[in-house]
Amino acid sequence: MHPRIEDYALIGDLQTAALVGRDGSIDWLCLPRFDSGACFAALLGGKDNGHWGLAPTSPDVRAERSYRGDSLVLDTLWHTPDGTVRVTDFMPHRDRAPDVVRIVEGLSGSVAMRGVLRLRFDYGWVVPWVRAAEGSRVAIAGPDSVWLRTPERSRTYGKDFSTRSDFTVAAGERAAFVLTWHPSQERRPFQIDPFEALETTLEDWYAWSARCRYNGPYRGAVIRSLITLKALTYAPTGGIVAAPTTSLPEALGGVRNWDYRYCWLRDASLTLDSLISAGYLDEAGSWREWLLRAIAGAPEDLQIMYGLAGERRLPEAELPWLAGYAGSAPVRIGNAAVQQRQLDVYGEVLDCFHIGRQAGMETETHAWSIQRALVDYLESTWRDPDEGLWEIRGPRRHFVHSKVMAWVAADRAVQALEADPKLGGNLDRWRAMRDEVHREVCERGYDAERGTFTQYYGSAALDAATLLIPRVGFLPGDDPRVVGTVDAVRRELSHDGLVQRYSTDGGTNIDGLPGGEGAFVVCSFWLADALALTGRGAEARALFERLLALCNDVGLLSEEYDPVAGRQLGNFPQAFSHLGLVGTAFGLHGCAGAD
Repeated sequence: MHPRIEDYALIGDLQTAALVGRDGSIDWLCLPRFDSGACFAALLGGKDNGHWGLAPTSPDVRAERSYRGDSLVLDTLWHTPDGTVRVTDFMPHRDRAPDVVRIVEGLSGSVAMRGVLRLRFDYGWVVPWVRAAEGSRVAIAGPDSVWLRTPERSRTYGKDFSTRSDFTVAAGERAAFVLTWHPSQERRPFQIDPFEALETTLEDWYAWSARCRYNGPYRGAVIRSLITLKALTYAPTGGIVAAPTTSLPEALGGVRNWDYRYCWLRDASLTLDSLISAGYLDEAGSWREWLLRAIAGAPEDLQIMYGLAGERRLPEAELPWLAGYAGSAPVRIGNAAVQQRQLDVYGEVLDCFHIGRQAGMETETHAWSIQRALVDYLESTWRDPDEGLWEIRGPRRHFVHSKVMAWVAADRAVQALEADPKLGGNLDRWRAMRDEVHREVCERGYDAERGTFTQYYGSAALDAATLLIPRVGFLPGDDPRVVGTVDAVRRELSHDGLVQRYSTDGGTNIDGLPGGEGAFVVCSFWLADALALTGRGAEARALFERLLALCNDVGLLSEEYDPVAGRQLGNFPQAFSHLGLVGTAFGLHGCAGAD
């Protein structure tokens, strides 16, 4: 039995991240980067595929956990008949090598503990050779090397291809474990002081969190979401991954299992807007610079996603030795959707730079040259069908959202040139394009009989992405077509108030895949935004608070939620979901009628 997705918490060092379960087991960790092979892959298989457990030996235990203040340092309190201990898990912001630190502190009585470290490199496939060396245990296989430092008083031994540590902690005592990865051809990595590292890590997170300038009623949830977004940032480049995991299913037992350890352009404008609104201009600038580097090149080669440093080749493969989370196979690494054609990304990129200009971020000459080339290319291609925002693995269609975002691209280019004609560009042509796109979407993408925009031209299906129409300024919130669309999506795509991306029922399923999926969390935040923009602030706030209740006990959200089973689904934690939370919180702050 796999733990529920929401039973996990996140720790990370701004270059990779680990998932820690309620049972004290680290079941997912890729080293040294988010997209590296996992050395703990129990999340997608079983304990034999790698994990690191640390918990009391008593069968009668009760655990409660929380992050320490506004940080990514996780505390788990274990209550046993013999006493109480606190296990503190964290990854220091990286200096030389990635470290995972686990500190056990006795709070009362005397508690027997056991650590079980089972390393399996290359996503649970490779069993390393483990030996004692220089007071530590070192595991080596191919390019990977992991060193484990254990407390002096622990009894460390090998059993069943794992390294075990038995020890007892009394009140006032502390014991620290440090796991460090480094390339196997190099000498032993630098040893950190785990207790000093804890203090430094807390100071780093507290200083960062204190910069948040949101002071509304949902400050706790907003800061936790921003910390999560910061944790999903690959610090060397400024790229932000969609999630630190791969193949967590969109439906239990299904095949909708994708690798999200990459950077999507669909997140570009939402990310920049959230970071700027919260006061994190340095992070916004780093993301913008990553975006500029990633998209540099011929405009026709623009991709929907890139690697952490802007890599373009992300070949998809299946890992048959992993059974999948709760039997949800196949497990995939890489993502073939990188080859898709999605016209909406042009709008998202242009909108991202527009938001940066509004915030006073400098516009370099080469940045505008890239934007100008993108708009000029889109001018000749926006009429083509594409796979759309949701990466449909079926025939290309004229998706309404894609056309709306083509309008956004032209509109933002027009606004930039109107504000600063010296930038250069064909203002009349871009205005004409903007008007033509708008006219066509309103004629071919709107169902007048039902009073709603549809998923694609000529269809009766709906798409939650059309909720973004008022947010991007395509039509005002009080336009009857917007109100009708919001009502239709709410009526036909929601379950218990939570919104699906589109229908996957029977013959209406157009994504080329069998089975269904859960409600898409960010779409529900979009519904709250749309309700507020259509003058229904109180309903928007009620929905927002319903969505906050979906967060797990440490404030994290996955990609989707199953309202029937009452559990989270999809890759976790999901940047898109947390971006939605931050954006809606700012949108509701001071919203008329929201109290």
